[in-house]
Amino acid sequence: MDVTPRGSADDEARAASISLDEIGKRYPDGTEAVRELTLEVAAGELVVLIGPSGCGKSTVLRMVNRLIEPTDGRILLDGADVTRVDPVRLRRRIGYVIQNVGLFPHQTISANVATVPQLLGWPRERRRQRVTELLELVGLDPAQFGARYPHELSGGQRQRVGVARALAADPVVLLMDEPFSAVDPIVRTRLQEEFLRLQAEVRKTIVLVTHDLDEAVRLGDRIAVLSEGGRLEQFDTPAAVLGAPATPFVREFVGADRGIRRLAVTPVTRETIEPVPAAPISAELPTVPLGSSAYDALGVLLTTMADRVVVTDQQEQPVGVLTRSRLLGLGHADDQRRPSAPNGAVTAVDSR
Repeated sequence: MDVTPRGSADDEARAASISLDEIGKRYPDGTEAVRELTLEVAAGELVVLIGPSGCGKSTVLRMVNRLIEPTDGRILLDGADVTRVDPVRLRRRIGYVIQNVGLFPHQTISANVATVPQLLGWPRERRRQRVTELLELVGLDPAQFGARYPHELSGGQRQRVGVARALAADPVVLLMDEPFSAVDPIVRTRLQEEFLRLQAEVRKTIVLVTHDLDEAVRLGDRIAVLSEGGRLEQFDTPAAVLGAPATPFVREFVGADRGIRRLAVTPVTRETIEPVPAAPISAELPTVPLGSSAYDALGVLLTTMADRVVVTDQQEQPVGVLTRSRLLGLGHADDQRRPSAPNGAVTAVDSR
């Protein structure tokens, strides 16, 4: 489905890069929420900010859309300094999703989704079409849910509406502040799955704040680990953050079970498997397809009590095997090999 707004020759690009250039936020009482943070987010990339409470994650988001003004540094949206743009106009280019959604309780779901297009003066029919597109995109039937009010929806459904509203004017950036933390774990997992599907379709530039490492690993193209004062400890792919912590802080933050988490983001590839043995392979051995996660392969081994798993191609022909020891080695936390970061980005910072 094409979710780009129609009917205007000057519609904005669908995604934009974000550059944080030594930004800082210092309050009058001397509190330094963020200090000299530099970060590059490529257009269409999903970056997760994670760290302990009080490390400035949400402050960074609010500075990007100028709900809070930075004290130092620059924030560039596709190369343009956001502090030199009218803040109201800026926010209409940026979708913002918060933990408790913030839907207007007196308005229907359709009216909530249409909020920004209406402020932008879109014609009624264009708004109606856009609401229909977006409710379908987030998995809500417009005929069933459009006329309802927020209190008539479940928490997970309201969160979907919040995402639809944030996407309504096709923003170039989507900011998400712990968007799934207010729902139960089962619904949260489903929302994460739907969100990954949605991002595969719309490819927005997304900066998402979470305190949940599993969520960060599952959703992020790259993860920025922040410590107190908004200091960047490491900015890298999930596999690299788990497999090669850049500082003692990151090592402690990701925890002793980081190897298991790393398996979830390590695909089974031809480079990771061992050759097919010369002896015939027993038909009783379990199989997994190429591209599965190492975590799934290990789960198959543990479930079947086998000592190895056969890896198959798209024609279901064996291309190699994975032993239990090989799988556990893939999750070894001290493995220094790192996947490449997009756009040649720096993968770790010094431990000043």
